[in-house]
Amino acid sequence: MNPADYDAWYHTARGRWIGETEYALAARALAARPGDSLLDVGCGTGWFTRRAAADGLVATGLDPNPVWLEYARAHSSPALSWVEGDARDLPFADASFDHVLSIAALCFIDDERRAVAEAVRVARRRFAIGWLNRASLLYGQKGRHGGSGAYRGARWHTAREVRALFAGLPVRNLTLRSAIFLPSGTRGAAWLERSLPNVLPWGGMLLATGEKS
Repeated sequence: MNPADYDAWYHTARGRWIGETEYALAARALAARPGDSLLDVGCGTGWFTRRAAADGLVATGLDPNPVWLEYARAHSSPALSWVEGDARDLPFADASFDHVLSIAALCFIDDERRAVAEAVRVARRRFAIGWLNRASLLYGQKGRHGGSGAYRGARWHTAREVRALFAGLPVRNLTLRSAIFLPSGTRGAAWLERSLPNVLPWGGMLLATGEKS
């Protein structure tokens, strides 16, 4: 998939609903204030980076793909920063950002544990990292047999596996929430999303949040 087609999905009714729902869950957990700095790890075309910037955050997007970063740069404000880099070896000093965000990106790279440790290292206050949830309807639709479409090659995790990725790291108040219970994006799916509590572990995105200790 090329970056233009990927980004265009977020402008469809379903894509916008999923993106906004995932972002809202992460934003509530981060509780960031305007002017706080945020690193978006595995930013791709920068949709979540731009969304954070729209809330007044000083946002930086990091991705290993220069083509996707160039697309992000060309479709965003000059105020945003874009860095080519590896999530497993972030080119930043310890505690460089108030918050670290990553949505369904680390599940596409090898050694997720190392990437999680790096995200925690560069965070000063809070982090929100989302994975694809194996205990979800979305997995049944898109994740089986190696995945399909944009999900091809991704690893899908259980809540226990996500918690294990943080074992021994300097974090506190680690909490798991989920979103996108019905990935269809219909009116009924939106109603169900508002009705079900995010503590239920069956949404398509499994979000781990916590504080740097």
